[in-house]
Amino acid sequence: MKILVAEDDGVSRARLTAVLKTLGHEPLVFSNGAEAWKAFQDEPCRVVISDWEMPEMDGIELCRQVRGHEGAEYTYFILVTAAHTGEDAYTRAIEADVDDFLAKPLRRDALWRRLRVAERILSFTQKIQQLEKLLPVCMYCKKVRDNRDHWHEMESYIQTQTGTDLSHGVCPACVDHVMAEWGLDSPKV
Repeated sequence: MKILVAEDDGVSRARLTAVLKTLGHEPLVFSNGAEAWKAFQDEPCRVVISDWEMPEMDGIELCRQVRGHEGAEYTYFILVTAAHTGEDAYTRAIEADVDDFLAKPLRRDALWRRLRVAERILSFTQKIQQLEKLLPVCMYCKKVRDNRDHWHEMESYIQTQTGTDLSHGVCPACVDHVMAEWGLDSPKV
């Protein structure tokens, strides 16, 4: 999987890149948060590993930018730190919607575990997105169930959700049936 990496320390960046490659991933590596954010805008990745303290844009601000990006699929964000271990710092990171943390110096096994969790979470988010695209419709009356478990006439549901007004008619496949119900001959078209 492609993983966006933002790390300003050259040694840490090289080590992280090498470990990600040995784990079978494709790291896209940048030396600061601003460069990583520009790259993310061009090609969103599903996983970001970012150092906390960096010039130009730190890891928390990078996370905020990623979370605010319109149209991107959910991104699992891992923040790497050696210095920010206080409760207040972690609270700020969680409030910025950071998903996970890694401590420096990075250990291969710890990184592997975090990436396994990331893959599982990303798989779940993809399944949830697919389920959210399903529209529950009663197979008998054709009413639609909303997310509060209320049932609505299909026309009113569509109008409420999309703002679309509907016009009604009879399709060619139904004309014979409808006309027969009324005891009339089908029109010759």
